[in-house]
Amino acid sequence: LKMKEEEWREAQRGFNKVWREQNEKYYLKSLDHQGINFKQNDTKVLRSKSLLNEIESIYDERQEQASEDNAGVPTGPHLSLAYEDKQILEDAASLIIHHVKRQTGIQKEDKYKIKQIMYHFIPDLLFAQRGELSDVEEEEEEEMDVDEATGAAKKHNGVGGSPPKTKLMFNNTTAQKLRGMDEVYNLFYVNSNWYIFMRLHQILCLRLLRICTQAERQIEEETREREWEREVLGIKRDKSDSPAIQLRLKEPMDIDVEDYYPAFLDMVRNLLDGNMDSSQYEDSLREMFTIHAYIAFTMDKLIQSIVRQLQHIVSDEICVQVTDLYLSENNNGATGGLLASQSSRNLLEATYQRKAEQLMSEENCFKLMFIQSRGQVQLTIELLDTEEENSDDPVEAERWSDYVERYVNSDSTSPELREHLAQKPVFLPRNLRRIRKCQRGREQQEKEGKEGNSKKSMENVESLDKLECKFKLNSYKMVYVIKSEDYMYRRTALLRAQQGVLLW
Repeated sequence: LKMKEEEWREAQRGFNKVWREQNEKYYLKSLDHQGINFKQNDTKVLRSKSLLNEIESIYDERQEQASEDNAGVPTGPHLSLAYEDKQILEDAASLIIHHVKRQTGIQKEDKYKIKQIMYHFIPDLLFAQRGELSDVEEEEEEEMDVDEATGAAKKHNGVGGSPPKTKLMFNNTTAQKLRGMDEVYNLFYVNSNWYIFMRLHQILCLRLLRICTQAERQIEEETREREWEREVLGIKRDKSDSPAIQLRLKEPMDIDVEDYYPAFLDMVRNLLDGNMDSSQYEDSLREMFTIHAYIAFTMDKLIQSIVRQLQHIVSDEICVQVTDLYLSENNNGATGGLLASQSSRNLLEATYQRKAEQLMSEENCFKLMFIQSRGQVQLTIELLDTEEENSDDPVEAERWSDYVERYVNSDSTSPELREHLAQKPVFLPRNLRRIRKCQRGREQQEKEGKEGNSKKSMENVESLDKLECKFKLNSYKMVYVIKSEDYMYRRTALLRAQQGVLLW
């Protein structure tokens, strides 16, 4: 028995070592019940196609509902998103620019434009404080070397010196002047790339805010618990007194609870730079934020998607034209102002919308409104129905006028066409003779019986002529107006039908 006991104790020591490793490995994951499903689903949610499908499905549902109710299509935003804390914008911009600066595929000039968008334009649209463009780290990275052989300017990566930085793009905008005011709005018509960027940016700010709020909550709980232990129990608990550490389920952390949020931001930067493994990143978040950490597991994927959209925004032709159109319409006073005086800008904003729709005729056009009311910032997004709007282009109007004139005028056939038809007629002469003979006979019969029969034939008939239609100048298509109709009813028709059934 003693031999067996010694064998068992030796085996138990080996098992304890294995079990301790397993406990340490899976203890932190046991605190997380949503991480696996969240990562799988979030990857699909953050795709550009998914974000576009979301608003397009809402648009289609509204169109179908209006069609079923025989009513006009209601106007207004399809999505409404909240920016709950302006202070978090600085952290979001810092993470994005950190990743932008390390992208070798983005030109220096484009990087500077992205910095202006993140530090100037976006805060202006959201009525927040602007960030600083100067960055010592970027200046060090972009420092120029001189080639000893040629004396030419050369960067660290061997590429020739880039052109000087562009001028400031967003100076003296209406949005910048509205920052300290309430009950105001900014208006911005955008394409799909801008729409996707704003959706991802709002998601990033929302998740950063949730992590920051959780960190503040944990600081309050920790402070309250320490005060209670000191006042009631008369002891001061150390970090190593945690039950999980005492049971050797995890190692004590080197980070104080007050530094959780700054440490989280540093971990995201290390993850983006490839200096931290994703599993290590997730375990560290679980240890700090427990069951609330899962929301930040895909932070690197989210920031990478945002940077891709920003690269399109500063380089694609249509995206650049969208930004230029905003700046030009800003000079006309069509990009926002006080909510109380919005009606006075209806004409200017309608002109801005028409120009935007013409610019984005080949893709979706979105209406973004940034509204600040009672200190709360709301972003509303509306997918515009560009096909329903008629074009006011003079060339299009002239083409439409010529088309209608030719359609209603029977003598508009050109001499060339008449000569061609005379040589090669479309209709057989005998058919034309029959048609003309029938037409003459019908006209004579109508003329003879008009006076005697017209009054009698319409005696028991009710009719209403209220059918309306509209023509689209863009496509020359005719569309019937909802709730407009023609009808004719003969009062004796039902009685005669019933008598016919009885006779049968």
